Amino acid sequence: MHVTRGQIIARGLTHCCPNCGAKKLFKEGTLFELNRECPDCGLKIERDEGFFLGSMSLNYGVTLVGFLVPVLILYLAGVLSGLVASILAGIGAIGVPMLFYRASRSWWLMSYYLFLTHHLPANGWVPKQGEDEHS
Repeated sequence: MHVTRGQIIARGLTHCCPNCGAKKLFKEGTLFELNRECPDCGLKIERDEGFFLGSMSLNYGVTLVGFLVPVLILYLAGVLSGLVASILAGIGAIGVPMLFYRASRSWWLMSYYLFLTHHLPANGWVPKQGEDEHS
């Protein structure tokens, strides 16, 4: 089995395991809890403590650029009143990151394996002694 970059992108956009394609990144019945590893192929999903800081940055950027800046522009253009813009910004600053959480985690994992495709077990990568999954 050889996983291509195209498959990694498709799997990342659909919240699937980048290694085997199983739709099991998140624990069943939960919204925000990531599986530690894929139940089907055993790929380690939950990595080092700081690994998913990138997904938090991605989530923050999408919230800022995709929601808060347009609200600000609509306020400055006079389309929204200050009160409406403030309420929208407050709700959006909490709601958008929650709605985008799963996608940001999946997309961050996708971006990691997009650049390091050889790190997928399906592509034949086995860490050598003294080597971790980040080598």
